[in-house]
Amino acid sequence: MKYIIENTGRKAAYLQLYSMVRDDIVGGIYGYNEKLPSKRLMAAETGVSTVTVEHAYALLCDEGYIEARERSGYFVVFHNGDGFFPPSGAAGKIPFSVEPPRPHRTGETNPQFPFSVLIKTMRRVMSDYGERILEKSPNAGRDELREAIRNYLAQSRGIIADTEQIIIGSGSEYLYSLIVELLGRERTYAIESPSYKKIEQVYLASDVKYEKLPLGCDGIESEALWKSTADILHISPYRSFPSGVTATASKRHEYMRWASGASSGGSRYIIEDDFESEFSVSKKPEETLFSASAGENVIYLNTFSMTVSPSLRVGYMVLPYPLLPSFREKIGFYSCTVPTYIQFVLAELISNGDFTRHINRVRREKRNELKKR
Repeated sequence: MKYIIENTGRKAAYLQLYSMVRDDIVGGIYGYNEKLPSKRLMAAETGVSTVTVEHAYALLCDEGYIEARERSGYFVVFHNGDGFFPPSGAAGKIPFSVEPPRPHRTGETNPQFPFSVLIKTMRRVMSDYGERILEKSPNAGRDELREAIRNYLAQSRGIIADTEQIIIGSGSEYLYSLIVELLGRERTYAIESPSYKKIEQVYLASDVKYEKLPLGCDGIESEALWKSTADILHISPYRSFPSGVTATASKRHEYMRWASGASSGGSRYIIEDDFESEFSVSKKPEETLFSASAGENVIYLNTFSMTVSPSLRVGYMVLPYPLLPSFREKIGFYSCTVPTYIQFVLAELISNGDFTRHINRVRREKRNELKKR
C-alpha cells in the first residue's frame, strides 16, 4: 500500500487521501470489517501529517465507508457484494413517522437566505437586464441559469454535466410529472416507505403503477429492493423524509448495482431526489449517485426551496445523456414554467457567489451547533 499525495495545490491532501482510500475500499483492497492502517502509519507512508489522515478518515466515517472503534482503530463497514447482509443488529426497522403538515420536508429550520441580498440582486437584474426579463424562456430554461447550475454542480457536488442536460421547472412535483412523461406510464416505479407524501401523490395522479419499498436504518431493505418488479427507483439518499434515514455508502452502491440490471421494461433508472443535501455538516459535499455512476442511468433532481425560498417554486433536473433524444422527442415542446425574471435572479445569485456563501454559512452554523451539544 502506497499512496502518492501530489502537492500541486489543486486538491487538498486530505481529499486526495480520502479518494484513494475510498476507491480501495470500493475495489475490495480493504475488505468488510478489515482494519485500516493507523493514522500514524498512514501519515508516515504518505508523508502527510496525522491531522491530514484524521480529516480523511473522518470523511470516510461520515459517508459510511469506515467506522472508528474506541481504542481499536478504524474498520471498514462498506460492503459491495450481491446477497451480502450485515451482521444481526447492524441494520433494522425504523419507527414509522406520520408526515406533519408543513411546507418543508424536515422539522429542522435552516437560516433563511439573506433578504437584503435577494432584494439587491432582484433590483440589479431589473436594472441590468431591462426588458429582457419579459422575454419568453426557452423550453428547457434560460441558458444563463442552466450554465450557472452546471458550474455550481461541478464545483460543489462533483457532478459533471453539459448545459443541455439541465432542465428547469417549477418545483419538484412538476419535475416528477415530467419524468413520468419521459420514462413512460407503462413502467413500474418504486418509492421509499415511508416517503415524502407528494411523491406518492404525483405517481397516483399520473396513473402509474408504483411499489412501496420499506426503509431500514441504512436505506431500502435489500430483500425488498431485489424482489421488486420496478423499473424506476425514486429515492432521497441524503435524508429521506419523514424518517430522516440517510443511505450508507454500501446502500448507495447497492442501488447502483440494482440500476445496472435490466427489467421487463428495458433499462432501469434511479431518480435521485437530492433535497437539502447542500446543508450537510460534512467537511465535503455528500457524494451523489449521479456522479458515482457517471450519470448513465441516474436522473438528478434538486430545488431552491430550502437554499433560497420555497416561494420561488424553482427546481431542476440533470438528465443522463442517453435520455436526451427521448426528452426532446416526447416533452421537449413543454414551455418552461419558471418566469425569465426569476431565472435571471437565481443565475446572478449563483454566479456572483452569494448562493455558495449562504450555504457555507449555514453549514458552519450547523457544525458549531453540533459542537455545543
